[in-house]
Amino acid sequence: MQKFQSHMCESGIDVALVTDDDNVYYLTGYYDYLHMEFGRPTILVVHSDGKCLLITPTIDLNAALSLAKVGRIAAWNDGMGDEWRAELPTAVKGALSVGVEPDLMPPVVRAFVEKLVPVDRMVSVTPILAEMRMIKSVDELKLARHAGQVAMAMMEAGRNTIGDGVPEFEVALATSQAGTRKAAELLAAHYDAADMSPNTHFLQIMASGDTITKTHHRATTRIMRRGEPVFLCFCGMTNFHRFKLGFDRTFWIGEIVDKEQERIYEVAVASQAAALDALRPGVTAESVHAAYAEAIQSAGYEYPFRCGRATGFSYLEKPQLVTGDTTVLQPGMIFAVDGSVTVDTFRAQVGDSFIVTEDGWEAVTEHPKSLDAVIL
Repeated sequence: MQKFQSHMCESGIDVALVTDDDNVYYLTGYYDYLHMEFGRPTILVVHSDGKCLLITPTIDLNAALSLAKVGRIAAWNDGMGDEWRAELPTAVKGALSVGVEPDLMPPVVRAFVEKLVPVDRMVSVTPILAEMRMIKSVDELKLARHAGQVAMAMMEAGRNTIGDGVPEFEVALATSQAGTRKAAELLAAHYDAADMSPNTHFLQIMASGDTITKTHHRATTRIMRRGEPVFLCFCGMTNFHRFKLGFDRTFWIGEIVDKEQERIYEVAVASQAAALDALRPGVTAESVHAAYAEAIQSAGYEYPFRCGRATGFSYLEKPQLVTGDTTVLQPGMIFAVDGSVTVDTFRAQVGDSFIVTEDGWEAVTEHPKSLDAVIL
């Protein structure tokens, strides 16, 4: 919080209104409150002079009192007075520059703030927070490594459940149980966080057989059969202690019937390897993507989607490994790095998460990728 306030002072911002759930957590430690999904705004008011106010629904007051590291909490109740609006006029009064998150502020809150503050006095604090969150702290790196263990437990469980005659949802049940048990084990051994749930989040992303080209398909009652490809992705479920990672693999049941799928898979693996050859401090984010894209296009396939993205307390953080992002990579950044090839009837994808180190990278997720290892 103090670092954020220092950046506010340097930028001439008198007060900031933070509304993104992940940024509220990053700055205060407050989480699992009802927000705009239920029409209940939570707003963190940060003054450059050190004062900090959390405006949150009364229904979540006990959680806020337990978790939020702020100077004062103002709780509001449905239908009483001006609700969440009551504190804002005083909070921004006299401010010459008010920081907001333009793309992350709920429209109803933005409309009210614009009645209080002239638009020409509003500035975005999104770049400040994004820059702060790029380089992970020692504690965040610890979370990342443990999140990797949870992800690998889920992958192993999913791999062991895939089989001829097995419905997809059985794989999802197995991965959820394995991830939850590993998370519970890690929380008990390494953290004093009694309120933090070990349960995995998100619906399992997976696809099999003729649904394999549906990138974000969910587990269904479909019965998997021998010779079919199966895709498992944990980019949403890997959410340990609120820290997110990317992790995915493509498998086959028993054999690869279509040998063209084998070639496509090998190009996908090679494209991730090309990206990792380029991944190190001092290079630009887009140069890593360029190496990955070259491996795919030189093999005769179409220009791919982005190679990867930074992760942390959000699924998508800055920078992205994509054309146009000239951010210079630094030690302490964390990326999900993919290798992928898609054609009309098949797609192969492998992805892992990595910490950028002083001289290269450290893998935080690992699972075999050789052809003999992914034929189950």
